[in-house]
Amino acid sequence: MSFGARPRAVLASLGTLGLALTAAASPASAADGTPTTPTQLFNGNRHCSTDADRPSYHSADDGLVVEGIPGITGATGNSRVGVRYQAWPVTDPTRITTVTRDRVTPGFEAPATLPASALADGQTYAWQAQTVVGDAVSDWSAPCYVTADNTGPANAPTITSPNYPPDVWNEGGEPVEFTLSAGGVDDVEGFEFSWQPDLPVIGTSIGDYGIPQPVDPYSNTKYFKRADALGGSATLSLVPPTGSGPMTLWVRSLDRAYSGSAITSYTFLVSSTAPTVTPAVPKPEFGEPAGFTLRPDPGLQAKSPVVSYSVRTIGGQNDRTFEVAAGADGTATTELTLDGIHGENLQVTSKSANGWVSDAAWWGISYDTTPTVASDAYPENGSGGGVGVPGTFTFAPKVKDVVSYTYTFNNGDPEVTVPADAHHTASIDWTPAADGWYDLTVYATTRSGIQLAPYDYFFTVN
Repeated sequence: MSFGARPRAVLASLGTLGLALTAAASPASAADGTPTTPTQLFNGNRHCSTDADRPSYHSADDGLVVEGIPGITGATGNSRVGVRYQAWPVTDPTRITTVTRDRVTPGFEAPATLPASALADGQTYAWQAQTVVGDAVSDWSAPCYVTADNTGPANAPTITSPNYPPDVWNEGGEPVEFTLSAGGVDDVEGFEFSWQPDLPVIGTSIGDYGIPQPVDPYSNTKYFKRADALGGSATLSLVPPTGSGPMTLWVRSLDRAYSGSAITSYTFLVSSTAPTVTPAVPKPEFGEPAGFTLRPDPGLQAKSPVVSYSVRTIGGQNDRTFEVAAGADGTATTELTLDGIHGENLQVTSKSANGWVSDAAWWGISYDTTPTVASDAYPENGSGGGVGVPGTFTFAPKVKDVVSYTYTFNNGDPEVTVPADAHHTASIDWTPAADGWYDLTVYATTRSGIQLAPYDYFFTVN
């Protein structure tokens, strides 16, 4: 999973560490304009922090991208400007690092990279930006404050659960309570978790004019939880993605730079909480409405009442999934017309008031919807008649409401459809033109247009 991150090409020219800045060359086409202070300042695709006591944190192993939108007024033509960035340790403002970005379009972000060699791990820096137009420069922006944090959490978090202990079978029906702890790492800001081993990637989408659109990952409570204090812990209340069996939660710690620790996991076992599915009659007929009663697992119902069921049909003419509301006692009824020509299955899960979704109960039935085929002259799996000897074949249904039969001899011949009579049967007369082995394939069609299962009738002409 990604939050819209995408790679960005960054072009930067590096200034000289600790040296005074000389004016950078700018294109002549911008010479007529007046530079204005850059706006929309970002570092590492995160907002600039102008509070010296609350710097933003970033990994700077590969340097740190700083950016702002340069401004110009009174320019004519297609102006190009330059942007100058200065950075220094807050403990030593004389150690200035300068980087520039030349020939950029006013109104668009102009990134440049502060070199990793100028950013010591754990050190806090201030940086600012100005627009350069020829020999003219704007005022400097207010300083932004950032701390280089190149070291991720050394230890994986610890995970405990008071109501679903590991390595034993637990009765399901209530959310799993987890406590996530920082594992003794004092700069852990929060945790990232998932029921899948591949945890989400924290990224930033880029909007119009190249402006980053940073989002606090902890606002996504499906995958992130902020610790109660730096280096502290967090509690989660989660409903597992499936109703029973082994469950695993995967977790890692995040520091303030969003660097992650090693991933750890917590595995526990949940017993089945599947509902029961009972048809109104033991064997519902094909194509006829049939009632079903859905009942909750008693233990599940005791913990939190079942409020609905999700019913999925499998093998029918138009498979679907639909919801059925439960009564106060957790039971529900529904009516279905089963029309799978080989049979049909129902998959049913229950949902409790607390959000718990059970594992699935399965109910199924098989049907033989092939027609019966009979012939005195040409018996099935036998031999009879002969070349030019006519024979009658009679078709009869195994299910209700058949209105026609479609047949072909030896599969390569054209199909022929004949109507069924008042008793839903049909007969055809056929005279072979050659001796040998034959395959008569027949299927019936119902009044509602369902093409039933085909039957192959094999015989030999003498």
